Amino acid sequence: MAMEMRLPKARKPLSESLGRDSKKHLVVPGDTITTDTGFMRGHGTYMGEEKLIASVAGSVERVNKLICVKALKTRYNGEVGDIVVGRITEVQQKRWKVETNSRLDSVLLLSSMNLPGGELRRRSAEDELAMRGFLQEGDLISAEVQAVFSDGAVSLHTRSLKYGKLGQGVLVQVSPSLVKRQKTHFHDLPCGASVILGNNGFIWIYPTPEHKDEDAGGFIANLEIKDILKPEIMEEIMLETRQRLLEQEG
Repeated sequence: MAMEMRLPKARKPLSESLGRDSKKHLVVPGDTITTDTGFMRGHGTYMGEEKLIASVAGSVERVNKLICVKALKTRYNGEVGDIVVGRITEVQQKRWKVETNSRLDSVLLLSSMNLPGGELRRRSAEDELAMRGFLQEGDLISAEVQAVFSDGAVSLHTRSLKYGKLGQGVLVQVSPSLVKRQKTHFHDLPCGASVILGNNGFIWIYPTPEHKDEDAGGFIANLEIKDILKPEIMEEIMLETRQRLLEQEG
């Protein structure tokens, strides 16, 4: 017996023009993106019966005549200038390996970080021996993408005062596609918490300090909460902020 199956609500077809100024379209595997043979096939698409068809679920992006589908759930693909939050996984010679939710571990060179106090000088052998005192396995940092290698690995730097080792806070992990690239990724919320929105999908929530130390050089030596609010109130604020972010993802 033949059976007909359909969606509970009809899907709106994609615009055949795919104009640059049009809103982003979401597609699922098997959706026809366009029947115009003048477009080139990009990532997340394939040709079938003279039609360009999506092979992954995501948003359609067009660059000139190239059309690709950016998957909604994927590993982080770094771009120069991105702000990321990462965790130190290994201390090596003159460098740290950092987990940034990408296919390969990212790299933070000793020469690409600020020394405690923001001191500017050449790194010496003593600095190399003291690397584990600066950052060790398990430490969380905020950094900026300095370069992307041919294999996709990312090189980071923390030379600005706003980057460096992170103190008390809560880490929330979401899909990188949910974090848009914008002018600033550091925000102070009116509830007494601050957030760092990492382009890699790692979001750091921490208590807003009353007085920011401009001479810290991106390095936090004291990890204790400084009389901002009672610890139990501050923890409640951060957990509530975390829950709201997770609800936005779901």
